[in-house]
Amino acid sequence: MEKKPERNDSEFMDEKQLSMRLAKAASYVPKKARLADIGSDHAYLPCALTLNQQIEFAIAGEVVIGPFQTAKDQVERLNLTNKIDVRLGNGLDVLTIEDEITAITICGMGGSLIASILENGVQKNQLSGKERLILQPNIGEYTLRNWLMHHSYQIIAEELIEEDQKKYEIIVAEKSEKKQNYSNQDLKYGVFLKNTPSAIFIEKWKSELKKSRTILASLKKSSTDQSEKIQQVEREIKEIEELIQ
Repeated sequence: MEKKPERNDSEFMDEKQLSMRLAKAASYVPKKARLADIGSDHAYLPCALTLNQQIEFAIAGEVVIGPFQTAKDQVERLNLTNKIDVRLGNGLDVLTIEDEITAITICGMGGSLIASILENGVQKNQLSGKERLILQPNIGEYTLRNWLMHHSYQIIAEELIEEDQKKYEIIVAEKSEKKQNYSNQDLKYGVFLKNTPSAIFIEKWKSELKKSRTILASLKKSSTDQSEKIQQVEREIKEIEELIQ
C-alpha cells in the first residue's frame, strides 16, 4: 500500500479549525501571552494560537492520561514542543510561578468545577493575580461569577454564543484592587449580557422561563405546602419576564 505523504502544519490547521466557542475564547487571549490551557483535551487552542503566532508559550494541562497523551501527540506532530509544554496534573497543579503565566483558559467544564479549580489554585498559591482568566462554563455560570466577585476579579467581557444547538457563555476576568459588588441579577444573567440582550440571550431565557412555569404548575398541584417555593419561583418568573420583554 502506498504511504500517504505527511501533512504540514497549515494543512493540519485547515482540517482542524477551532470550534466557534474555542475561537471566541482564543480571541480574548492577549497578544504575546504565556498561556495555560487547563483541560486542554487535544490541545487545539494552544496549537492554533501558537501556529498563528498569537502567543509566546503555552502549557496544555490534562488530568486524564488519555487526553494528555492525545495532546502530547498533537503537539509533537505539529513540531511545537519548543513552544507548548503538555503536562499531566489536576487543574492548576500543572503550573509553577516560574512559568510566568499571563492568561489562563478553562473551557468546556461546569462553572462549579471551574470555580473549584481556581479556588484550589488560590489555596496553593498557583495564581499570581496577574493572569487574565478566560472561562467558558457549560453550566453553573452564577456559581462561577460569584467566585470571581468574592475573590476581587472584575468581569471585563462576556459573550453568549450558540454552536451545535448548545449555548455557551464566555466570561473574561482580571484581578482588581477594588472589591467587586455584583448584584444577584449580574451573577445570574451576566454583568454585560443582560444590558444588551441578544437574540440568543432572549432565546435562552425564554427556555428557562418555560421550565420555571412548568415547575410552578407542578408545585401548585402538590398536596403538601409549597407556598414558600411557589413564591420563589413566581419571583423568578417575573424577573425573567421583565428582563426579556
